[in-house]
Amino acid sequence: MRPSLRSFIGTIAIIIIVLLYALLATTIASATLAEAPWWGHLLYFVLSGVLWIVPAMLIIKWMAGPARK
Repeated sequence: MRPSLRSFIGTIAIIIIVLLYALLATTIASATLAEAPWWGHLLYFVLSGVLWIVPAMLIIKWMAGPARK
């Protein structure tokens, strides 16, 4: 696959994943954290704010292409 096409597909995939992840994280937070203390909110949003990086890193590695020797 050409690098420019791989970058385009990866960029679109990251945008879609981030949007869906944000909607899911917000929905879960509003359904479960209504009565939680402030530190519960903080912990949830720190964790959910960092976890989206894992799939994004995998897509970015795929966008970079195979390792060259």
